[in-house]
Amino acid sequence: MTTFPGEANAAATTNQALQPPHMEASSSNAPAVMARDLVRVFGQKMAVNHLNLTVQRGEFYGFLGPNGAGKSTTIKMMVGLLRPTSGSVWVGGVDVWKDPIRAHSLMGVLPEVLNIYERLSGREFLVFAGHMYGIPAGDIRRRAEDLLQVLTLIDDADKLIVDYSVGMRKKIALAAALIHRPEVIFLDEPFEGIDPISSRVIRDILRELTQRGTTVFFSSHIMEVVERLCTRVGIINQGTLVAEGTLQELRERASGEEKDATLEDLFLTIVGARSEHQNLSWLE
Repeated sequence: MTTFPGEANAAATTNQALQPPHMEASSSNAPAVMARDLVRVFGQKMAVNHLNLTVQRGEFYGFLGPNGAGKSTTIKMMVGLLRPTSGSVWVGGVDVWKDPIRAHSLMGVLPEVLNIYERLSGREFLVFAGHMYGIPAGDIRRRAEDLLQVLTLIDDADKLIVDYSVGMRKKIALAAALIHRPEVIFLDEPFEGIDPISSRVIRDILRELTQRGTTVFFSSHIMEVVERLCTRVGIINQGTLVAEGTLQELRERASGEEKDATLEDLFLTIVGARSEHQNLSWLE
């Protein structure tokens, strides 16, 4: 039986706290995430248009698109927060909408809008999250301490979350998403509005997790971070997946781009957002 770091030794190190997740609940041969013909319609608007996507285990997958392209809608459908109009999603080989309890046990979620119990302390919130996942009480305490230490929240663990900064809230929400050792982590704009130190801590932990077999699926508008972290990216525009691949593969497919084009350059070309620079006439 797999044990969480710290259960054998309460003084677990950072590396121990990021051991790979257990694989008992899912099919080890299945992709980490798979969407087939995923559709979501709001009134007369098709927000997601027959999206097909596969993410393999251990990938750091960046999901990019302009505002209103369907990124957050897609992620909400993948994690069970928004029912698709049609289509299916599997996480670890488990159908998210046919077997939601089992599917949710395999995933951790850091949504764009955090819903956190602000009148709990950081430590209390992690204990609550652990109980929600059915983790034994003794294990919860040890896991919570490990996560608080790794995420540099240990000195503020007994403060109420209402008094946390934006970066601290992101980190405690990430800790809650990790406490049950998920196989797949979904993050929607995890670096939005946080300071450079918190951003670095989160980046390092996510990189460490993928190196140890966890799959990370995240959306972000910060192209430099995506380019630095992701092994593969998908670009959605007007509800359709218009490009997918490694950075090098995207360079090879984007006609007219230099061989060393940045992800931002490629993104602007793919979504057709390039325009000639224009000056503000009233500043002349």
